[in-house]
Amino acid sequence: MVVGVSGYYGFQNAGDEAILEAIVQEVKRRGHEVVALSKDPAATEARYGIRAVPRSNPFALWRAFGRIDLLLSGGGGLLQDKTSPGSLLYYLAVIGLARRRGKPVYVFNQSLGPLSRRGEGWVRRSLRGVKTFFRDESSLEYARKLGLETQLGADPALLLQAPPVERETNLVVLVVRAGLPEANATLKKAGERLLAEGYEVMALGLQPGHDEPALEEFHAFTRELAWDPRRVMYLLAQAGYVLSIRLHGAILAAAAGTPFAGLSYDPKVAGFCRDAGAPFQELPGNARGLVEAVITHRQPNWEAVETMKTRARASFDQVLSPINQPGKVSRR
Repeated sequence: MVVGVSGYYGFQNAGDEAILEAIVQEVKRRGHEVVALSKDPAATEARYGIRAVPRSNPFALWRAFGRIDLLLSGGGGLLQDKTSPGSLLYYLAVIGLARRRGKPVYVFNQSLGPLSRRGEGWVRRSLRGVKTFFRDESSLEYARKLGLETQLGADPALLLQAPPVERETNLVVLVVRAGLPEANATLKKAGERLLAEGYEVMALGLQPGHDEPALEEFHAFTRELAWDPRRVMYLLAQAGYVLSIRLHGAILAAAAGTPFAGLSYDPKVAGFCRDAGAPFQELPGNARGLVEAVITHRQPNWEAVETMKTRARASFDQVLSPINQPGKVSRR
């Protein structure tokens, strides 16, 4: 079976690349092939050993959708119009194109929202008859309110394996995000207090070309900018604690078994932390509370994290099960 995958791939964003890496891992593990829609198809093919097509070329997409057996839209936070209406319309158009090609489509382990009233209407109409998997309880409830056919999954990146590294219990990693000065100021203040308490502190950016301005503010700390999810997992697996503004700073910490706390700039961050039983704060956050979480070594609910991993595996089993496929699809 050939599985098409649509998402924010090929942009050197560590979170989205972690999702794609996990999807490729799980699809190949079940004996299938992947075709990814990517901004940089050559780099995606070389990195993952899959086929990729340019995500913005409608003719290339039409041809590719003739060769796939089903499309996974996601994962990620694709179904929102806070970034721009154009982003939402793009992902809905890709879904529509695959359906016009007669292919089964699954909205796969995404979050839902924020959406304007207009965006809700677009989603409701475009996803009528499409089976959806959402990665957190809040998105699931929102989807039900919109009348979508839905069930609870989990972020695929939770299924990535951490490398065998020795944990440095005194190391705290701060995952920053550009464009959120108040949140970064809170994170910086927490880091300064942790330094004073004798901790080693690292500031980590997850998107080159975006997070550099935020990292410049953390000049008192060790700093790194890394989009490769394997490198990010290596760093987070070493840490004793992670304080993250970015969602996948928290998700990859959970995958690595490292305790974490979140600063929620977006409902998806709060949704994941809430489902994982991990501490989180709404913006702008409170440095004292973050420091306390580190010093007391406050843990997420690891049983809840394992439950999410089980749901993620089950979602792959469900959409890739032969019984759910309409039969051999002709190649055109």
